[in-house]
Amino acid sequence: MSDRKNLVRRLCILGATGSIGLSTLDVVRRHPHKFDVVSLSAYSNVDVLFSQCVEFSPESVVMVSEPHAEQLKTLLVKKGLESIIVYSGAAALEEISREVTTDTVMAAIVGASGLMPTMAAVNAGKRVLLANKEALVTSGAIFIEAVKASGAQLIPIDSEHNAIFQCLPIEAQNTPGYCELASNGVSKILLTGSGGPFRTYNIEQLDSVTVEEACAHPNWDMGQKISVDSATMMNKGLELIEAKWLFNVEPEDIKIVLHPQSTIHSMVQYKDGSVLAQMGNPDMRTPIAHALSFPDRIESGVEPLDFFNTPAFEFQSVDFVKYPNLKLAIEACKNGQGACTALNAANEIAVDAFLNKKIKFTDIYKINETSVNKFVSEEVTSIDDVINLDGRVREFTTSLLVNYYREDNHAKADRDNY
Repeated sequence: MSDRKNLVRRLCILGATGSIGLSTLDVVRRHPHKFDVVSLSAYSNVDVLFSQCVEFSPESVVMVSEPHAEQLKTLLVKKGLESIIVYSGAAALEEISREVTTDTVMAAIVGASGLMPTMAAVNAGKRVLLANKEALVTSGAIFIEAVKASGAQLIPIDSEHNAIFQCLPIEAQNTPGYCELASNGVSKILLTGSGGPFRTYNIEQLDSVTVEEACAHPNWDMGQKISVDSATMMNKGLELIEAKWLFNVEPEDIKIVLHPQSTIHSMVQYKDGSVLAQMGNPDMRTPIAHALSFPDRIESGVEPLDFFNTPAFEFQSVDFVKYPNLKLAIEACKNGQGACTALNAANEIAVDAFLNKKIKFTDIYKINETSVNKFVSEEVTSIDDVINLDGRVREFTTSLLVNYYREDNHAKADRDNY
């Protein structure tokens, strides 16, 4: 026990300048003798990555954008930190993920671009803290088979999946992806969701919501893409797909429960009628601290839940008419890997178009549905298949945007001429 508690984890943090990366480093900052930051990555945020280099002195960093990597090198030399090696390009992410000097990889790159570096960490047998849900959404069985083959340790970071993980028996915690929940007495996974910022809106209001409104999550401080996914509840759909693979269950074994307070992060229902819940204030540092120190516990910087000042718990069923993206994701999960891969790719393109004010909020579902229906029958049996399908879906979905953008402009012109 003492050897384990004295173990220094050597970390690679993929997506260090995003919300998960920043929260991870905040936890690490509180425990300088438990963690050694070996490598960091970012896409183009030079200023934040530079400040992280100054504070944590990693051995190497990856700035995916080459021009920004050159800017970072210049800043590090001026600061006398030229010993920090700066790499550029997406391939370098895979290199630091499998680097022998690290034992733990925080996979926090948002979207499908995080798949290959996360898979590299898995294939290298690392302890993988999985915040990139798209890795499982887009590659499912392929990813889990790689975990089994390499002996990698997989610990979920999403607050919902981490909550489920914490409520499971130790046997299931030790075998994520190929655990047998039924034999451990589990009857159902209860996946909670807040309902996002539009839970109380009527359907007619959704057609005119703004980017700012969609990104204003009532409980969580998140990046723009995941905030929009929460508003459409696509995020919950992706989480259901991820839960299927993480906990080796079928979609029918997962029930989604709206819980507006975001205090109960998810629950596990057992055959004897017991329901175990993981609770806490809505702060990602809690699941991050759990995963970083598992099976031990460390201080996260999050205030404990104050039951005397906590709002009463509410639970509601899901209105699939208001949240059609969630229903689309559940159906994709039932239809197989091709549908899930297509769903993720299409949604990334559609959400980006909405964030750039090219389409309406309600167009996200229309575009996602069309794209999934186009590719639902695709066979996906390898990572190459995943990458190929992902690219074709993105090309098709991008072509759809032109029509939606033109229709919106024509409608606006008609209104202006009226």
